[in-house]
Amino acid sequence: MRKISAALTFSIATIATGFLVGACGDSSTPNGAATTGSSATPAANSTTTSNAKGLKIGSLLPTTGDLASVGQQMLGSVPLLVDTVNACGGVNGEPVNLVQVDDQTDPKAGAAGMTKLATLDKVAGVVGSFASSVSSAAVSIATPNKVMLVSPGSTSPVFTEKAQKGDFKGFWARTAPPDTYQALALAQLARKKGFKRVSTVVINNDYGVGFEKAFVQTFEKLGGTIVNKDKPVRYDPKAQTFDTEAAAAFAGKPDAVLAVLYAETGSLFLKAAYQQGVSKGVQILLTDGVKSPTFPEQVGKGSDGKYILTGAIGTVPGSDGKALEAFNKLWKDKKGGEPGEYAPQAWDAAALLTLAAQAAKENTGVGIAGKIREVADGPGTEVSDVCEGLKLLKDGKKINYQGASGNVDVDANGDVVGVYDVWTVGDDGKIKVIDKVNPK
Repeated sequence: MRKISAALTFSIATIATGFLVGACGDSSTPNGAATTGSSATPAANSTTTSNAKGLKIGSLLPTTGDLASVGQQMLGSVPLLVDTVNACGGVNGEPVNLVQVDDQTDPKAGAAGMTKLATLDKVAGVVGSFASSVSSAAVSIATPNKVMLVSPGSTSPVFTEKAQKGDFKGFWARTAPPDTYQALALAQLARKKGFKRVSTVVINNDYGVGFEKAFVQTFEKLGGTIVNKDKPVRYDPKAQTFDTEAAAAFAGKPDAVLAVLYAETGSLFLKAAYQQGVSKGVQILLTDGVKSPTFPEQVGKGSDGKYILTGAIGTVPGSDGKALEAFNKLWKDKKGGEPGEYAPQAWDAAALLTLAAQAAKENTGVGIAGKIREVADGPGTEVSDVCEGLKLLKDGKKINYQGASGNVDVDANGDVVGVYDVWTVGDDGKIKVIDKVNPK
């Protein structure tokens, strides 16, 4: 889908709020549209619920753009959570309403979408975004409008730094750990495999540059050398050709190249490196931004018929929470198959919004922000079932939610700590998890 301007996104989305169609049944439609009184509005890339009462939340996730292949894997989690909550009585005695917006993996479109959610739809909380650059744009709108933003995948360390300064006033959290931990995990993995000289290439945004900084610091502390430290390669996310960047990233004969990419542009970069012959014999290290089943196919095959990415290794935030087994079963029952990357984190983000609203006994962003850390990491009863948690909260008891992605112990900066899956690409082009690493 071609990207449209932020102004056009906003104006179309505004018109779309008038098209509200009631429906019922399972929310697990192919495009992730909620059916809790809702219908899809393709022109606006949004879905709006019709029930004006009760807690209203939004999702701001990429169904199109550079991260669509990863974003679509998590898209079904939020409506699935909303349906689950509504089936057991809702929040504060009313059904939860959901508004879904496609951020197009674009900060301008994300800002327009967040503006719509905050000022027109009047949501109390939002699950989003995935791209750190989009979340940066969105949180600057969410904070003054007192909307709680919980990201299932924005991992830039910049958010920790800004939270420490008080920029978000408590209206920010995430259920995926910051890249300070993933960079540590990947640096440890690189040294474990004997790589001493590594080059870096990253997408030039909060995600890429933040990861690069953390990786360089950690890898050097572990005794490694960053070959291109004085001339870092950072590519424009709007670029269409990457010959120059590919040549620069692989110069100096590194043992490995750390590539922090998004799927659409990343596939073009890696293809360019292969076509120039510079990637031959060099280990490719990848991260969560490209871990999707379709990515090896996007990069393509070489002249020998083998997948270019065969043998590449990477890391991605894993899931090991007490609610994971039940979440996987629910997903299989309702949607079929297995949930994709970041689906557990998106489920937990939505769960925290509903639990915090119930704990606050009010359907407002201020109420959610005031209780979200308490329900995530409080002194109450440990619960992994959202409905059980809601019941205890309705009875005036305290809870400590144990999520599908992990324990989601949200700290004062809105951060959590997690484990990481180590993955590789096989000869058949399939991605498989081969190990777990817990950064220390």
